[in-house]
Amino acid sequence: MGFTTGFIGGITLTTTLLYLSLAVHERTRLRQASLLRQQALILNNVVSPATPIAPSTSRSATPGLQERLKERWNRELEGNMRKVYGVDWRGVREEVEERVAGVWGRAMQGTREGVEEGGKKVSS
Repeated sequence: MGFTTGFIGGITLTTTLLYLSLAVHERTRLRQASLLRQQALILNNVVSPATPIAPSTSRSATPGLQERLKERWNRELEGNMRKVYGVDWRGVREEVEERVAGVWGRAMQGTREGVEEGGKKVSS
């Protein structure tokens, strides 16, 4: 290895070690500063807590027509679903069966009477 090669190699090695040690030192100092800031904030909040934030004085924006319609739709849908869940479906089925049986009975009674009248007309 010649003088020039050794000299440049030494400078490169020294510069690399210096750069790496400074980078590690900088990161360590930044981490320490962050921890100190965090601890100082915690201690300051323990000693003198932050004052509560005043309520907002700005007026609230009224919802637009689309939002009101959505809200109304959702309320109606929710109410209808509560009604559906609250229905006694067994009672509804029995009531429908009774009504259908009544309508069927009246229809059959009317058919019987029609057949009897038709029979009388044919025999006369």
